[in-house]
Amino acid sequence: MSFDFLPHEQSLSHMAELAFSRLSFTFTREHIESLITAALSPEASDNDRYVLSCMLKNAQVASEGTFPICQDTGIANIFGWKKGTFDLHDSYAKLTEGVKKVYDEKKLRFSTTVPSSFYEEFDPKTNLPAQISIFDADCALAPAPSFVKDAPKDSASFIFCAKGGGSSNKTSFIQGTKAFLTKERFSELIKTELAHFGTSACPPYTIAIVAGGLSPEQNLLTLKLASMGAYDKMTYEANEQGFRDKELEDLALKIAGTTGFGAQFGGTQFALSVIVVRLPRHGASCPISFGVSCSAHRNLKAILTKEGLYLEQTVQHPNEVDGFSNAIRMAEGAKSSEQGDCRHITSNGDMAFVLASLSSAQPGERIILNGKILVARDAAHARWQKLLVSGKNLPDYCTRYPICYAGPARTPTGKIIGSFGPTTAGRMDVYAESLMSRGAALVTLAKGNRSKNWTDSCKKYGAFYLGTPGGIAALIASEYIVSQEILDYEDLGMEAVRLVEVKNLPCFVITNKNGEDFYER
Repeated sequence: MSFDFLPHEQSLSHMAELAFSRLSFTFTREHIESLITAALSPEASDNDRYVLSCMLKNAQVASEGTFPICQDTGIANIFGWKKGTFDLHDSYAKLTEGVKKVYDEKKLRFSTTVPSSFYEEFDPKTNLPAQISIFDADCALAPAPSFVKDAPKDSASFIFCAKGGGSSNKTSFIQGTKAFLTKERFSELIKTELAHFGTSACPPYTIAIVAGGLSPEQNLLTLKLASMGAYDKMTYEANEQGFRDKELEDLALKIAGTTGFGAQFGGTQFALSVIVVRLPRHGASCPISFGVSCSAHRNLKAILTKEGLYLEQTVQHPNEVDGFSNAIRMAEGAKSSEQGDCRHITSNGDMAFVLASLSSAQPGERIILNGKILVARDAAHARWQKLLVSGKNLPDYCTRYPICYAGPARTPTGKIIGSFGPTTAGRMDVYAESLMSRGAALVTLAKGNRSKNWTDSCKKYGAFYLGTPGGIAALIASEYIVSQEILDYEDLGMEAVRLVEVKNLPCFVITNKNGEDFYER
């Protein structure tokens, strides 16, 4: 871990602005190197290499500072630890000021919704509130990270994290007992929970597992910090504050490699690393949690002293990191040798034509998509459903185009669209019958595995589900999108219904018209 030093810079607001600006567009060297290592692994599948090479290209595009790494620029998470007499007066307001400024000026996506009643929400046109938690460095609520312990006597240490909804949604919690603490049972639990992660949060993952904790709150806070890299330097020696378990980390990484999911479309590179933390606990309970940080691993450390700011370094030119070009070449070679000529599909507003073009497509087959697609996700689907419940018809556009579940980042000045990537498909599964029975959603694009309800509906109505690689939003926006226009529900912000024209967009057939599912196979 290396830091840049900005002398005499002691502003909390400026620190937050710099941190979120840096982590939204660039990765640390360790993360870039882990992606390269995964792509070059002799165990990686050709699809692993293809997706990982896209992620490396995405890192290069994002590093130019226009398109953020991921379209879900996340909830702003800030964790801080105060040491000695360092002044953190009015810290919440100052950090919030920095978050607001960077999300405004860098055109980052506003993902927050605010309730107007228990059931109704609105887009506040900002990404606030930020999640801000500041502790005393000696606070026992969660183990203090090593870099906090090593910080100067009078200082404040911080971890900044842009946490997307997809990876947060994969957090699982079990209020267990001592019975879970056997090698056999805990190993089985790891197998079960890793399989439940699926691919919708954009693997390859950084996986965190925490067992124990004096309370559920301590366990989950430790999990969150572990997934952000806070405990990468934690000791493996047993102690009463908390420690890592090397044997379980190796086991979990091995299990991850055998799930078959790989880097989204089959293979071995499901996880880049695993951290397993053991905490003390009340004798009557054993909280256990599992969580991930996705391939857009956006975390940054900072230390503020009376002399200035130390801000963790990131890579400004990923293509100059050793192995980058070799990883790209290997992936391109694998693509041409295994796939040959991909099936090319054109969406021209005639759904029957698109379905005929896909008619013989098989799960796992790579598709190149051209033409116009509809972009709509949770909020738009809810409004369509409300129309149907009230006895009205769906808008005409719903039945003419494939529907891509996405919520792009805001559009940078002079560009066609902001960073654009698929969102989790499964959240829309509840609408299968109501949409497909009316000729809508017969071709959908998103990420991740779906429910049996959806695959059964594909078989019933002759529909297809296509997977688009997640974690490459900057690359898609810069290379694959030709135009966009808002068709409906502009008040929904990033969730407005759009008509987007794509050129040579890479996809994979996940579920075909026979209900055959790639992930089930």
